[in-house]
Amino acid sequence: MPKIKLSKNFIRSTCKLALNEDLYPLGDITTNLLNNNSLSKVKLISNQKGIIGGLEFAKETFYLLDKNIKFHIKKKEGSKVTRGSVIAIIEGKIKDILIGERVALNFLSHISGIATKTNKFVKKVGKKTKICCTRKTIPNLRVIQKYAVKLGGGTNHRFNLSDEFLIKDNHLASSKKFEEIVKKAINTKKGRKITVEVDNLKQFKRINGLKFNTVLFDNMSPKNLKVAVRHAKGKYETEASGGVTLKNIKNLASTKVDRISVGELTHSIQALDLKLEI
Repeated sequence: MPKIKLSKNFIRSTCKLALNEDLYPLGDITTNLLNNNSLSKVKLISNQKGIIGGLEFAKETFYLLDKNIKFHIKKKEGSKVTRGSVIAIIEGKIKDILIGERVALNFLSHISGIATKTNKFVKKVGKKTKICCTRKTIPNLRVIQKYAVKLGGGTNHRFNLSDEFLIKDNHLASSKKFEEIVKKAINTKKGRKITVEVDNLKQFKRINGLKFNTVLFDNMSPKNLKVAVRHAKGKYETEASGGVTLKNIKNLASTKVDRISVGELTHSIQALDLKLEI
């Protein structure tokens, strides 16, 4: 998968779109009622423990409103925060800070929420098993969400449909010729990885020995997964998926599978609770 790079141009354009969404067509009609536009110092504070992320998005959001705003970072990107942690101090005109408040907090809480959840999964399995995300992302936010997963200590699955071959159950159901699809991918892979999804040991036996990269064991019980991983070791990278939660991931990791993909890292997000304190 191509390396995710959050360039300054990407961050700036993303923040511009977010501000336009919030301010079109008449701007902040409520904040514009205020007579006071004095210089203020505002604290960005965490209301709960977690992993902080998205600081450059927050900073750029305020800079786009006023280039003279100062954004002093007190907690590094990817660092741990607790309840009451001061993450940043923002200095500038109070109207501009109020206008950008929600957009900045939305970026921060979303990215931090994904990083925090990912880190919980990572700590459950230890260093031997990788935790990776999927393509179950919010449209047009995939780059940001996959960045957040990396921030929390996870790894990224393919970024899009061009990155690697991933032969899944619906591909097989559409063709019925299981081995032929795998062989066709092998013959046309052109340097790309090939992953084949199987639901049971019977399916795996049909393709065991073919020259692909990864076998994805979907919705297997820890007992069956352990047997499957043992048969695949030394020949294929192994991956588990399907119904993975914080409650069962330790049992899945005990099978010595190489990596576990977790859809809820990006499709079921709990935002990290943050606030601006004037």
